[in-house]
Amino acid sequence: MQGKLSAFLILLAAVLWGTTGTTQALAPENAHPIAIGTIRLAVGGLFLLSLVLLFGKLELKNWPMKATILAALSMALYQPLFFSAVTVTGVAIGTVVAIGSAPILSGFLEWIFFKVRPSKIWWCSTFLSISGCILLFINRESAYVDPIGVIMALGAGLSFASYTLASRDMVQKFSSLNVVAIIFTLSAIFLAPFLFIFDMSWVASLQGVGVSIQLGVVATGIAYFLFAKGLAKVTSSTAVTLALAEPLTAALLGVFLLGESLNMTAWLGIGLLITGIAILIGSSRAANRKDKAAMTVSSQAK
Repeated sequence: MQGKLSAFLILLAAVLWGTTGTTQALAPENAHPIAIGTIRLAVGGLFLLSLVLLFGKLELKNWPMKATILAALSMALYQPLFFSAVTVTGVAIGTVVAIGSAPILSGFLEWIFFKVRPSKIWWCSTFLSISGCILLFINRESAYVDPIGVIMALGAGLSFASYTLASRDMVQKFSSLNVVAIIFTLSAIFLAPFLFIFDMSWVASLQGVGVSIQLGVVATGIAYFLFAKGLAKVTSSTAVTLALAEPLTAALLGVFLLGESLNMTAWLGIGLLITGIAILIGSSRAANRKDKAAMTVSSQAK
């Protein structure tokens, strides 16, 4: 799979993730955010596992259990950490710290554990994208910075970065569908106790069913499958930066579907986000052409 196509798959996954905020806004009033996150993983895990069993592609031979458990725990931890951070310190601060810290943390983790030093283009793109993310959310609400909330948001960013790093090597060796099905099934099991802590009666309503299917099947099952397919040919740090298209999508959906308004600062943030993402896609395309040229020269030499 070419680098450019892989980048677009990750972008498409981020767009689907961006629908979660709008979907949650349409959820029943008695649906707790952490309960929604738990149902999201449960439905997504069952959906992916059903696809694997339906197509008969479940293969566990030589399966990397340590990486699987790390990825599953990371994804399971992301849900309560992110939703709790948003509750404690507000949507704007919680989202910016969680989503904005993930690319930087991913770059450092990749540098430390895989000795892959982020490129100058990645730093430039990440800086533009995170700056755009900050401008997009600034003044969306009164800025209340709670230290505990910020720590939780950083934990959420680290969780997503860890999931990406742990699953990248797996999708290069095994079927992407197998990888996400097993990881998300385990994640759902880890979060299962929350099903008995929070009120889950809202799931039985027609509105609750619609929200559960949208979040579980579309924004989790399909989205993370696309992310895994793209991750096979893109570095984890690049993938997490491309995933910043999620808040961009959420903001635009808020404007066009929920009637929210954006000021000039927010629109400038959107411009910076798009620019940063475009730079990464362009670099993936250039790298792909460079690889093709190298292969051509090599074949001619033979």
